Amino acid sequence: MTKITKEEVKKVAHLARLELNENEINNHAEQLKKILDYIRQLEKIDTENVDPTTRAIEVINVFRKDEKKKSDCKEELLDLGPSREDKYFKVPKIINE
Repeated sequence: MTKITKEEVKKVAHLARLELNENEINNHAEQLKKILDYIRQLEKIDTENVDPTTRAIEVINVFRKDEKKKSDCKEELLDLGPSREDKYFKVPKIINE
């Protein structure tokens, strides 16, 4: 069980451009020690005959046929915008001539 030193926490904080006070350094060192202890526990588990997976539960996508449909909600959609002019959204000019 290796202990994470304050110097190692300070070095990582420096590389990550984090400013940590002494209390935060001690806290992070203790938390990292606990994380590494937990990882050591996990390393003891025999996973020789366990297939790799990306999720704990099986996820199945439900696909539907892509069908073209007529829609008559153009007015409703245009009304949702902040401003409109006729059948278009009205936006501020962003290009100078």
